[in-house]
Order: sequence, then C-alpha cells, then structure tokens
Amino acid sequence: MSTGLIALLDDVTALAKAAAVTVDDIAAQAVKAGTKSAGVVIDDAAVTPRYVVGLAAERELPIIAKIAKGSLRNKLLFLLPAALALGLFAPWAITPLLMLGALFLCYEGAEKIYEALLPRSAHDHEASIGRDPANPVALENKKVTGAIKTDFILSAEIMAITLSAVPDAGFWTQAAVLALVGTGITVAVYGSVALIVKADDVGIALATRQTSTMFGRFLAGFGRGLVATMPVFLQALAIVGTTAMIWVGGGIVVHGLEEFGQGGLAHLIHDASVETGRIAPFAGDAVAWLVSAAGAGIVGLVAGAVLIPIVGYGLAPAWQSLKSFGR
Repeated sequence: MSTGLIALLDDVTALAKAAAVTVDDIAAQAVKAGTKSAGVVIDDAAVTPRYVVGLAAERELPIIAKIAKGSLRNKLLFLLPAALALGLFAPWAITPLLMLGALFLCYEGAEKIYEALLPRSAHDHEASIGRDPANPVALENKKVTGAIKTDFILSAEIMAITLSAVPDAGFWTQAAVLALVGTGITVAVYGSVALIVKADDVGIALATRQTSTMFGRFLAGFGRGLVATMPVFLQALAIVGTTAMIWVGGGIVVHGLEEFGQGGLAHLIHDASVETGRIAPFAGDAVAWLVSAAGAGIVGLVAGAVLIPIVGYGLAPAWQSLKSFGR
C-alpha cells in the first residue's frame, strides 16, 4: 500500500514538473512571438488615439474600452481559431488574406491624408460612401467601428507573425501562445492608449492642487506642462498612426507580392536601402531601415490613393445597392 502511494506521488510529481515545463515553454514562446510582432504593436498603439481626438473628454475612456473589447473579441473569437484552421488546412490562403487587409490599411491611411489636404472633397467622399455622421452618437459609433475594423487588420498581422514564430509547436501550444500574446498585447496597447489620452486630465488635476511645498509646486508645473503639450502630442501621434497604417500596409503588400514570385518591388526597396546605408557608414543600419520603411510607405500610399476612387465610385455604391436590395 505504501509503495503504491509513493509511486502515485512520484507520478503526480512527474506530471506537475512536465506541466511546469510546458507552461514555461508556452510563456517563453509567447515572449519570443510577442517580440517579433513589436513593430505592429507600436503601430496599433499609435493608430488608436486618433479615434478619440476631438470627442468629449468624458467619452474617451468608454470609447477606448469599447475598442479594447472589440480588439479582444477580434483576436480570441475570430482570428485565433481562423489562424489555427488556416495553418492546418489552407496555409496558402494566409498571405492573400493579409494582403487584402493591408490594402484596407493603405486605403484608410490615404483617406486620412486626403481629408487633411482636401477637406471639402474628402467630406463629399465620406458622404458618398455613407460615413458622414449626422450626430454625436453616430460620430462615436463611427469612430468605434472604424477603430475595430482597423484593429482587426493589425491584429491579424500580429496573430500571423505570432503563428509564424512557433511553426513547429503542437496545436494546443500554438493556441495557448496565440491566446497569451493576443490578450497581453491588447491589455498593453489599450492600457497605454488610456494613459495617453487621459494625461491632460491628470495634468489639470496636478496643476490645480493647492499646495505650498516645493514638491507640490514641482507637480503643479509638471501638470501645466502636460496640459500644454498633450494636444500637440496627440496630434503628432495621429500623424504617426496614419503613417504607420500606410507603412505597415505597404510592407505587407510588398512582401506578399514577393511570396507570389513578384519580387521586383521588394528587391528595388532592399537594394535602395542597402546602397543608401553604405553612404552613411556610422548610421548605416538606421538609414537603411528608414529607406526601406519609406519604400513600403510609398507603395502603401500609391495603393491607398488608387483605392479611394475605386471605393467611392465602385465598391461603395455597389455595397449600398446590395443593402437596399436586401431590404
């Protein structure tokens, strides 16, 4: 009896150790995969704050919460099972789907530039595709819907990079890594976004505190600095977000074409970055990266600009007709 109990305890201990090793392995692979997708995560964090710029301060956190919930739903309910299924049954479909999503990013980014350069024409374009909000509630719903759509594309890229980082792992390990990375990135991105958009409110609270201590005066000055700089910072972040959408979208298109045997653009951008990097030997890597990113951005901008009339005069009217027919 005692010998059997000892053997059972040994088996339990061995299983516990194996489980601990598995958990450690999943955590390590999740960190590795999350690091690989860091570039897209930064883009996601830069894109999101622009959706609350210009809205009432009391609606900022509720809107971010809605977007975060939509993001988590995108990753865990749709993209995680889709990524696993595609990896098992149709790996050939992953690249075309990512390219379609990338074209959406290019279109969204180019449309923002169009809106900044030609606001009246952009307003007419928004109205023509049914995206001209009639009231504050409609505007908020439009912002949330647009943010979740954009997040879906960025999340798809994050999940694809994550899956590619653990190609030899078992099915359940891949699922655990995807879930861990998806959840962790969502919390990190939208937690950061919430801190960014509410920093000016924190600044006001600090600046209006009644205190006579040196540290209190320092905090009050810091608060006034936050209030003064945050509007400019948010505008700059909106520009970074738009640029990131075009850059990421263009990069996916370029790499997708290369996978389909059309590597001319990828080789051209690579050669230009290498040659430019040689001109600046002390900052060669940084210059090469900038040239490569600029090349992807140009491709994304051109693709987005081409899509604006296609969507405005072709896809959007067709979609509106289809919806009217469905009623």
